Amino acid sequence: MKILFCSYQSISFMKGGPTYKILMLKKHLEKFNIIIDLFNQWEVDSVKNYDIVHIFNAHSGVYHFAQSLKLNNIKYIVNPIFFSKHSPMKIRLYLYFLNKISNFLNGTISEISIVKEVCKNAELIMPNTIEEENIIKKGLGLFNYNYSTIYNGVEKRFLYSDPSLFIKKYKIKDFILHVGHIGAKRKNTLRLLKALKTINYPTVIIGNVLNNKEGQKCLELIKENTNILFLDWVKHSDPLLESAYAASKVFVLPSLYETPGRSALEAGLAKSNIVITPFGGTKEYFSNYATYVNPYSIKKIQESIINSINSNRSDNLSIHIKQNFLWEIIAKKLKTEYEKLLTL
Repeated sequence: MKILFCSYQSISFMKGGPTYKILMLKKHLEKFNIIIDLFNQWEVDSVKNYDIVHIFNAHSGVYHFAQSLKLNNIKYIVNPIFFSKHSPMKIRLYLYFLNKISNFLNGTISEISIVKEVCKNAELIMPNTIEEENIIKKGLGLFNYNYSTIYNGVEKRFLYSDPSLFIKKYKIKDFILHVGHIGAKRKNTLRLLKALKTINYPTVIIGNVLNNKEGQKCLELIKENTNILFLDWVKHSDPLLESAYAASKVFVLPSLYETPGRSALEAGLAKSNIVITPFGGTKEYFSNYATYVNPYSIKKIQESIINSINSNRSDNLSIHIKQNFLWEIIAKKLKTEYEKLLTL
C-alpha cells in the first residue's frame, strides 16, 4: 500500500499539532509496511502512482491542490481539522448569504466555503472528533458523505516521563505548566497570564513568542511575574519536555478551542492534572478526568487552576489516554480505514 500525505506549504514552519500528527502517523503506519511519502510540489507526475492521497487540513492552503486532484480524476481523503465557535445554523446562514453575494461578486470565496469544497470532493472525510463531524454535517450541509472519526494520538514515551531531569536542572517541581505558541489568539495565553498574576504559585511557560502585538503583551506579563520561569522553546524530541510534564502539578490550556490539544494529551499521559477548554471536542479525549474552564473568564481560569493545585494527582487520565490515544492505536485504526477504502 502506497499513501501520499499532503498539507499546506508552511506546515513545517508552524511546528504545531498537524505537523506532529503527519510525522507520527507516518512513523507508525510504516511499521505496518505501508509506504508513506510526503508530497513534493515539484514532483506532481508521481501523484497518480499512490493508492491513496491523504490531505491534512481543509483550508485555503490546500484548496488548489485538492481542486487539481479532482480535475485530474485522482481520488483523495481529507482530515479537515476544522472547528468553528459559531453554531451550525450560523454557518449555514453565512454560506447561504455568501452564495447570494457571490452571484454579484464573481470569484469571491470564503475560508468556510473552501473547507466545504475540499470536504465534499473527498472520498472519505476523517474528522478529529465526532463534534467536528457534526459541525461539518450540520454547518456545511454535508450529510450524505462518507465519514470516519480518527482521533489524534500521543507518544507512549510520555507515559514514562522522568520528572528528575527538569527538577535537577531548574530546582522547581509541582508547578503550573503551559506549553504552546504565545501570541496566537486561539491559544488565549494573554488571559491565562492575567489569571496567573494573582496566583502566587511557581509557574513554567514553554513556547515561542509570535511577532505580533498579542505576543509582545504576553511577553511583558511574563517578565513582570516573578513566579514564572520562561523557557523560550524546547524541542518536542527533547527529554526535558516530557520531564517538565511529569514534574508539573497542573497543566493548563485554556484555549478558545482545541482539537484536542496535543500538549495536554502529553501532560495527561505524564500524570499532570489538566485544566483545559471545553470547546473543540476536548471532552471526547479527556472525558471526566480533566477540569474544563470557560476560556473567556479570567476569574474562572484562576479558580480552575487553584482547584487543580489543591487536588491530588490521579492515574485515571493517564490510563484512559494509554488505552485509547497512543499513536500505535490510532495508526492501526487508520490502516483499517485505508484497507476498507481500497476494497470499494
